[in-house]
Amino acid sequence: MPALSPTMEEGTLAKWHVKKGDTVKSGDVIAEIETDKATMEVEAVDEGVIDEILVPEGTEEVKVNTPIARLTGDGEAASPAPAAPEPVAKAAEPPAAAGDPEKQPPQAAKAQPEGEGPAAVTPAEPLRDPEIPAGVNLVKVTVRDALRDAMAEEMRRDENVFLMGEEVAQYQGAYKVSRGLLEEFGDRRVIDTPITEHGFAGLGVGAAMAGLKPIIEFMTWNFAMQAIDQIINSAAKTLYMSGGQIRCSVVFRGPNGAAARVGAQHSQDYSNWYAHVPGLKVIAPYDAADAKGLLKAAIRDPNPVIFLEHEMLYGTEFDVPEDVDWVVPIGKAKIRREGSGVTITAHARMVGLALKAAEELAAEGIEAEVIDLRTLRPLDVETVLESVGRTNRLLAVEEGPRTGGWATGLLGAVAEQGLHDLDDAWIVATDETPVPYSPSLEDDFLPSAGSIAGAVRERLGAGVR
Repeated sequence: MPALSPTMEEGTLAKWHVKKGDTVKSGDVIAEIETDKATMEVEAVDEGVIDEILVPEGTEEVKVNTPIARLTGDGEAASPAPAAPEPVAKAAEPPAAAGDPEKQPPQAAKAQPEGEGPAAVTPAEPLRDPEIPAGVNLVKVTVRDALRDAMAEEMRRDENVFLMGEEVAQYQGAYKVSRGLLEEFGDRRVIDTPITEHGFAGLGVGAAMAGLKPIIEFMTWNFAMQAIDQIINSAAKTLYMSGGQIRCSVVFRGPNGAAARVGAQHSQDYSNWYAHVPGLKVIAPYDAADAKGLLKAAIRDPNPVIFLEHEMLYGTEFDVPEDVDWVVPIGKAKIRREGSGVTITAHARMVGLALKAAEELAAEGIEAEVIDLRTLRPLDVETVLESVGRTNRLLAVEEGPRTGGWATGLLGAVAEQGLHDLDDAWIVATDETPVPYSPSLEDDFLPSAGSIAGAVRERLGAGVR
């Protein structure tokens, strides 16, 4: 079963377009698969003969990476078939409505672990979070479940906290971030809304002004453009305009940035937009511990918070402290890797790529220090200045265009406050276009570990330590 989206865990094999004995070539449509979001055609990757159909039509809940058929090439002897999963004896449900951020074009059926693919983000080696005290038990938790745990813990702690958004209750979240919350807290505190971002964002802002603590989930931050007036003109500005009399403790959260092959309207990175707005706090975590700790801090914060999650990280596991009230301070960057040759700053998914690039560069004698900014407003310039004082070079990596970007602002702040330490500064960013739909163009468009390492090599040369 191929992974047809970054968050797909299982699907229904709706229809076969081939049968045993058929010859197929690369690009032929061989099957239709229903995920929880859409029905997609699957193309053959290799040429050969269908030796056996292992999963019959209509089988539901087929896990990703389960063998669904066996293909033999020209002259290749058939090998014993792996055991097929037991069919689920129920009719397939119709796919979800169109217009969803996970809907993707027909593509080759290349099974891959969740969170991998172009520009994979798994760290080169396990990292021990220096902020976690020694002796605390650590458990492996996905970013998705860390976010869920943060919301559940804060809802247990404070009855004024509630969750609202499209599909957050009965469907348990478009990306399954709110799994189990409806069952525990009921439909007064986990609320499905109509498809009207402007409406439910405004309702949440009003509830916050009245003393409640809403968490507003957007199915994607691209769709939050419908609610931009409520977020900025209502939530962000009211404390200032009321002379400090009206507070708005609300968290707006959801997936941000490029997923995989979902088109420009579902792939934009909005970090720059919200980091520009006084009155907002803007958070973009990388790992599960920060996702949990920063979301708990955001829910407790008396100000409106923009919480930017990355869809490509939802299924990635990291160490998270167990049985502690884990809260991470807002506005403090973290040094993920120490080095003396160059400082690399990033946030969210780009942190993983920067760490991989740093490992690659270390083998060539270039020691990079990697800083996870975590919070984009307020931006921790002080930690970056201290690092540049040691390395004298700064590379800012972002998943957006450099024009008007946070990276440009960071370089300006460092130049203004630490020019005496700065020998060189530059940016790795995307092209000045919308995110492409074509797989090859999208891969070239986004920063990668290779492009980050290449930018450092080109600027520094070998032998810099």
